Amino acid sequence: MSSAIASDKPHAVCIPYPVQGHINPMLKIAKLLHSQGFHVTFVNTEYNHRRLLNSRGPAALDGLADFRFATIPDGLPPSDDDATQDIPSLCQSITATCLPNFRRLLSQLNGDNPSFSSPCVPPVSCIVSDAFMSFTLDAAKELGVPDVIFWPASACAFLCCLHYRHLAERELVPLRDVDQLTNGYLDTPIDWIPGLKNMRFKDFPAFVRTLDPNDVMFNFIKGEAERASLATAILVNTFDEFELPIIEAMTPMLPPIYTIGPLCSLANQVPESPLSSLGSNLWKEQPGCLEWLQGKRPNSIVYVNFGSIVVLTNDQLIEFAWGLANSGYEFLWVIRPDLVKGDSAILPTELLEEIKERCLFASWCPQEEILCHPAIGAFLTHCGWNSTMESICGGLPMLCWPFFADQQTNCRYACNELGVGMEIDNNVKRMEVEELIREVMDGEEGKEMKRRAMEWKKSAVRAATQPGGTSFVNFERFVLEVLKQGSSVLD
Repeated sequence: MSSAIASDKPHAVCIPYPVQGHINPMLKIAKLLHSQGFHVTFVNTEYNHRRLLNSRGPAALDGLADFRFATIPDGLPPSDDDATQDIPSLCQSITATCLPNFRRLLSQLNGDNPSFSSPCVPPVSCIVSDAFMSFTLDAAKELGVPDVIFWPASACAFLCCLHYRHLAERELVPLRDVDQLTNGYLDTPIDWIPGLKNMRFKDFPAFVRTLDPNDVMFNFIKGEAERASLATAILVNTFDEFELPIIEAMTPMLPPIYTIGPLCSLANQVPESPLSSLGSNLWKEQPGCLEWLQGKRPNSIVYVNFGSIVVLTNDQLIEFAWGLANSGYEFLWVIRPDLVKGDSAILPTELLEEIKERCLFASWCPQEEILCHPAIGAFLTHCGWNSTMESICGGLPMLCWPFFADQQTNCRYACNELGVGMEIDNNVKRMEVEELIREVMDGEEGKEMKRRAMEWKKSAVRAATQPGGTSFVNFERFVLEVLKQGSSVLD
């Protein structure tokens, strides 16, 4: 490619918050932009870039000309671990250290370091940053380019976070004493926020459950959500039919909002290219998961995955395992190396003997493909938003065990508003797990949940993300109106 041709291309710098559940959807956005003619620079932290290369192979990113990876340090002490970093420490470090390093990277991309850039790299024309990396807004303003904020969770969780300040002003946060966690206080109705209905205090993203007025996570999320109002535009991984009243309630509070989800489905519209095989998993996928499902009866397998951050005690692991075993169903269970707090996952010998013919344990797997496999009948999940969207796109009912962050909000939404989930008590017991699995797999309520899930799948995959669908059109509008400012999307 000549430098003249390269300089005509728009150049998007995409930077996710450095955990797995934020990297995955941002990579989909980056691929979508690349398919629309953008040169893309995808920015990982040095820690996660090392993990990506360890997972995908040292040559996994070779040969990419107009889709490149770059890194910045996260400011935390060096580590050779293969695990999600401590989230409060990561948030503090990002706020304190990342802006100067990001400025330096942008300067290098724009040619200030000839050894880093090349004539084939066009100048940076826009930034797409995770909502929790709002330091990029300062860098974009200095550079004079649009900075689009991507909110990777639900619109419902976003609206909740936008009202964190009002919860504090009404003295709902911080909690006065620890008894409020158990005495019914968490059931306090929150009925004064337009767009939110049937919400209780405990349905808000879990950072509100603090006794500390200086709580790192509550104040970080509150500040980052409020700074979103400084962006050029907002992208949200949802679709209009799913959360339209919430989007309408947020619209007066924010820059233009573009709903472009479910991204796991919209990204499937990208034509086949050398980027198609480029993945973002930070753990090495265990081979054989899809093969194990071949030949299984339709809707006969329970898939279990608690995502990339949830940490269980070994007692909780055992309760889930006995519940799965006693249900009588076959199951595929992803158990990360760091899933159990401070120890390795250890299951009793008699339990392993009981389930050895009807289960598969995996350290990590291609979840989107698993959830679309006809053998899967239900999803036991922590209710992260990516998992929720992927479950919807698979037409699957969910058993929900929310852990922290926005997962309680997503659980409430899935169970009460969408009718596709049933919640497992936080104090997990094997008998409850067994009963709920049997109900969701073969009970009357489970059959109704499956019917609703299939209806939502039609809305998500056909009505929203296929050509002419709302999210498909919204993404094209976003590129034209915000990033290319009127030039043809496909020229």
